[in-house]
Amino acid sequence: MTGSFSALLIATITVAVVHSLAPDHWLPFVMIGKAQGWSKSKLAVITMLSGIAHVGSSVILGSVGILLGIAAIHLKGVEAVRGHIGILLLIGFGVGYAIWGFRRSRTHRHRSLDLSTKKVVTLWTLFAVFVLGPCEPLIPLMFLATSYGEFGVILVTVIFTIATLLMMAGQALLGSLGVQIIKHHAADQYSHAFAGLVVALTGIFLLVV
Repeated sequence: MTGSFSALLIATITVAVVHSLAPDHWLPFVMIGKAQGWSKSKLAVITMLSGIAHVGSSVILGSVGILLGIAAIHLKGVEAVRGHIGILLLIGFGVGYAIWGFRRSRTHRHRSLDLSTKKVVTLWTLFAVFVLGPCEPLIPLMFLATSYGEFGVILVTVIFTIATLLMMAGQALLGSLGVQIIKHHAADQYSHAFAGLVVALTGIFLLVV
C-alpha cells in the first residue's frame, strides 16, 4: 500500500468522522427515539439503517458518475441541490411532527392505533429524508480513489460508510443517555412536540450556517 493511498484512507476516516458530527446525523434520532420510547437497540438499528440510506444514495450517484465519466464538479452541484432539498424536508418534517405532538398533548387523545400509525409514518419519513439528504464529501473521495483502481474506490467507500455509521449510532446512543436525565411531567407530556421542534431547529441551523 503506497503512502499516498494510506493518506487517502486516513483522510477518508477523518472526513467521515467530522462530517458525522453535524447534528442532523444523530440529533433527530435522539429526540424522536426519546418521544417514542425506543430501546437502545432500536435506536441504534434505525440510526444505522438511515445512515446506510444516507451514504448509499451518494455511493450510487458517485458510481454512476465514475462509470459515465461525469466530472466530480458536476456531481457536486447535484449533491448541493439534493442537500438543500434534504434540509428543507428535515425542517418540514420537524414542524409537522411538532404540530401533531402539540395537538396530541393538548387533546389528550392517547389512542394506541393513532400513535402506532404515527410511529410507522415517522420512521418512513425520517428514512426518506436521509435518502434524499446526500453525503456530500464522499463523491470527491470516490473520484480521488479512482487513481488506485476499482479496489481503491470500493475500499474508500466501505471505510467511509463504516466510520459514518459508527459515528451516527454512537452519537445517537450517547445523546439518548443525556436526554434520559430530563425527568419532568411537561417534558413527557410534550415530548413529541419538543422532539419535532428540535428537529426543525436542527434543519434551520444547517440552512443558515
